[in-house]
Amino acid sequence: MRLDKYLKVSRLIKRRTVANEACDSGRVQINGKIAKASTDVKVGDIIEIAFGNKNVKVEVLDIQDTTKKDAAADLFKYL
Repeated sequence: MRLDKYLKVSRLIKRRTVANEACDSGRVQINGKIAKASTDVKVGDIIEIAFGNKNVKVEVLDIQDTTKKDAAADLFKYL
């Protein structure tokens, strides 16, 4: 699954366009490397997102095309 779509489906970022902009500006890393929006996300990947002065680091546990709001938190684990 594409990184920007995963960020939206998992609700780490609310909108796909915002996720796309975050990737384009270099604020998203997968396994320590800056990632583009089209980067493929796999189970076990470590995603790090820079939100201003706060960094969020998560591990991908599952990949779903769609998910309900309360089940979205099961797709990743905070590190």
